[in-house]
Amino acid sequence: MSTRASAGELRALTGVRGFAAWFVVFYHIRLSIAGLSTSLRDVFAKGYLAVDFFFLLSGFVIWLTWNDRLRTGGIAGVPRFLQKRLARIWPLHLVTLAGAVALALVLRATGRDDPQFVFPELPLHVVLLQNWGFTRHLAWNDPAWSISAELAAYLLFPLLVMAVDWRRVPSAVLLALAGLLLLALHLTIDSPTLGTDIPRYGLLRCLIEFTTGSIVCALWLRWRTARAAIGAAISIATALIIMWIAGLPETLFVPALFATLLLLLALTSGRPHNPFETRTIHYLGEISYATYLSHFILWKAFKLAFVSDANAVSPAEIALYLGLVLLASIALYHLIERPAQRWLNRR
Repeated sequence: MSTRASAGELRALTGVRGFAAWFVVFYHIRLSIAGLSTSLRDVFAKGYLAVDFFFLLSGFVIWLTWNDRLRTGGIAGVPRFLQKRLARIWPLHLVTLAGAVALALVLRATGRDDPQFVFPELPLHVVLLQNWGFTRHLAWNDPAWSISAELAAYLLFPLLVMAVDWRRVPSAVLLALAGLLLLALHLTIDSPTLGTDIPRYGLLRCLIEFTTGSIVCALWLRWRTARAAIGAAISIATALIIMWIAGLPETLFVPALFATLLLLLALTSGRPHNPFETRTIHYLGEISYATYLSHFILWKAFKLAFVSDANAVSPAEIALYLGLVLLASIALYHLIERPAQRWLNRR
């Protein structure tokens, strides 16, 4: 969904989604790229953190788009909200899941099996309940775990709107609440990294960061015309980066850093020469959901069809795969994602 405010789209937030999606792509293929430097491999190894930014961004966008509508319409507006959210995430998920099923059946028919494809759990994946504590591992299309967690956030979002109006809460209290939420996430995850044990912690990770994103949106709405806000956000982000480099745990400081960067991106959206608002970057953001959901299964199929050594895939083969991901993203966006969304929203 494009990121829109009353005065128009926040194009920088749409554009940055493309970078985040491709960061996840490189995270999943990093160990297979022949000749990749250790430093780049270490950078790509943090690609799972892009999902945390997605959760924060989702909370921001949903609050911006739906808070007033649900507050005005009350409970009567909830079905329409849920319909539009399901129309956004479910059709493309079903298509990519169908691709995973097709690949699993081909493997079975040729006498091979992949522990990734757990048929007894398939119904949970169809209805996007796979990451609600019903399983102990990721299966089928791995990235879809976050869509399952997002569905829970969508179901709870109307309750958040009815329970609290962030616009009436003082800024200092909002900042304190955001800090307490992220501290609770840090204390709950028994690990130095956010990507630990996703079936156990992924849902909580989403709900806390989604809620924090809604708080960031409320702060942006009151600070977007304040000249000092950009400088303050830059200073805070710089301090958090220094603390992270100094060795403080990512479970505490990365969500806080991403929340600050999200606020900074929103504050600078629409300014001249913003690199996230060029036509190409913006388009990559528009098709980023298709990139995110399709690349994992495409990588499995690509390795089976073209790769002899999965631990040393040549740069030429990697380039071919990345080109296929881009073409698949374009096709899925224009032929599946957008038409299905429009069709479901009309019903």
